[in-house]
Amino acid sequence: MDVSGGSGQPRSGNDEPAEHPAVPTAPTTAPADQPDTPGTGRSPDDEGDARGEAARGGNTEAGSTEAGSTQGGDARDGDSPGKDAKDGDSPGRNTTLADDTATPADKHRDASPSEHRSLAHSGIAKGEPPQPRPKEPGGGILMGRPFGVPVYVAPSWFLVAVLITWVFGGQLDRVLPELGAARYLVSLFFAVAFYASVLVHELAHTVAAIRFKLPVRRIQLQFFGGVSEIEKEAETPGREFVLAFVGPLLSLVLAGLFYLALKPVEPRSVPGVLLAGLMISNLIVAAFNLLPGLPLDGGRMLRAVVWKITGRPMSGTIAAAWVGRALAVAVLIGLPLMNRSGALGGDGTQVSGMDTVTDALLAAILAAIIWTGAGNSLRMARLREHLPELRARTLTRRAVPVQTDTPLSEALRRANAAGARALVVVDAHGNPISLVREAAIVGVPEHRRPWVAVSGLAQDLTEGMRVSAELAGEDLLDVLRATPATEYLVVEETGEIYGVLSAADVERAFVKAMARPS
Repeated sequence: MDVSGGSGQPRSGNDEPAEHPAVPTAPTTAPADQPDTPGTGRSPDDEGDARGEAARGGNTEAGSTEAGSTQGGDARDGDSPGKDAKDGDSPGRNTTLADDTATPADKHRDASPSEHRSLAHSGIAKGEPPQPRPKEPGGGILMGRPFGVPVYVAPSWFLVAVLITWVFGGQLDRVLPELGAARYLVSLFFAVAFYASVLVHELAHTVAAIRFKLPVRRIQLQFFGGVSEIEKEAETPGREFVLAFVGPLLSLVLAGLFYLALKPVEPRSVPGVLLAGLMISNLIVAAFNLLPGLPLDGGRMLRAVVWKITGRPMSGTIAAAWVGRALAVAVLIGLPLMNRSGALGGDGTQVSGMDTVTDALLAAILAAIIWTGAGNSLRMARLREHLPELRARTLTRRAVPVQTDTPLSEALRRANAAGARALVVVDAHGNPISLVREAAIVGVPEHRRPWVAVSGLAQDLTEGMRVSAELAGEDLLDVLRATPATEYLVVEETGEIYGVLSAADVERAFVKAMARPS
C-alpha cells in the first residue's frame, strides 16, 4: 500500500565478501517481496524493512547479540567457565579499568566495568567466525532507471499478471464474445497497462522526493501494486503531505485522461473496454490509497496533519497507525459483506459459494497487509526516535597504539594493562595505519601469540574507516554503511586518535535502544 513514497533501506553499495558485519540500518521499508496494494510507496516510519532493524554478519536480525559472542577461544584461554560472563561476555573474561595508557575515549565514555574486558585472555572479544556479506538483492528484473532510480519487477508480479489476465479475460468473453481465445491477449495487455499506471503513481512519489532532496533507493512493482523506497523522512509535515498526496493525484489524473480518451471510442470495442477498465482501475487505486490509515497514502496525509497540529511526528504516526488498524478490521469484515449485498456493483443474488470464499480471502490478504503495515509504521517511528542515541563518541572503545612488529601477546598485555579493548597499529611517527581485527585475534591460539606480529592481523585504514567522534544517529549509520568494516578509527576534528568503534557495539546499542519504549 502506498505510504507516501516510502523509505528504503540505505545500502553501502559495496558487496565485499570480507568479514564486515552490517551495521544497523536506518528506517527502511518492508522486505522486497512483501505484497503491496496498487500504487504504493513507503516512508521511513512505514514498513520496515523490514529487512530488520539491526544486522550482524550480513544478517538483518533485530535480536542479534554482541559481535564478540561466546564462541571460540575459551578452551585455549584456560579460564574457568562462568567467570565474569555477563553483558554478553564469554566465560573466563576479566575486566580491567586501568587508565594510564588510555586514549581520549577513556575520558568521555560512560562505560561500565564489564565494557573494559581483558585483552590478554579473551583476545578483545570472543567473535563468531565472520560471515560473508550477502549480495544486495536487486528486487527482481531491472526494467530501467527513470530519473536515475532503478525500477524492478518482482517475481510476484507475474503471478498477479496471470490472475488479471484470467479474470479480465472472463469479463471480455461476456462483453466481446467474438474475440475467442484472443481475449486473453487483450487481457494481458490490460495487465501490463494497469501496472504502467501504477508505475506512474510511484514515479510521482519519486519525483516529489527528488524535489525535496530525499534519496530514492528503488521502485518495485510487485503482487499488490508498487512501492517507492525513499530512504529518508520528509523534514516538515507540509512536505510529508505533498509526498503522500502526489501519488493518488496522478492516479486521478490518469483516470481523467482515460475517460477523455474513451469519449470518441465505441464502448463495445477492444479500445473501449481497455480504456474503461484502466479508468476504473485508476479510480480504485486513488480511492483506496486515500483512505486515512497507515500505511496508505491517506494515512501519511493524516500523519502530516496530526504532526502539524501537535508538533510531534510520533503523535501523527500513532494516530494514523491506529486508524490503519481500524481500517484493516473494516476491510476484513466489510468487503465480503459489501460484495454480497451488491454494493460494489455486482448482483448480490448471484453470488456463489466460491465467490464468497474468494471475497473473504481477498479481504483477509488486504486486511493483513494494512494491519502489518500500520504496526511496522509504529516500530519504525520508534526506531527513528532512538537513532540520535547512537553516538560515535559514547560507543567508542579505548585503544592502545602499537608498532607493526609488536608481538600479539605483548600488544594484548599492553591493552589489558590499560583496560583497553582495541589495538591501533601506528608507524614510527605515531600515525595510525591499520586496525587489528577482533576476529583475527580470536583465530590465533594463545601459545602462538608471542610469535605473531600485530601487522599480520590488521586491516589497512582507508579514508572511509576514519569516523568523526561527533557523528551520531543516521549520519553515523550512513558513514558506516558507506565503508563496511568490523572496526573503524574514531578521530577528533583535530585528527587526534579518539579510539576504535566496533560495528558490533553500534549494533548492540541499536538493539538496546529499540527495546526501550518510546
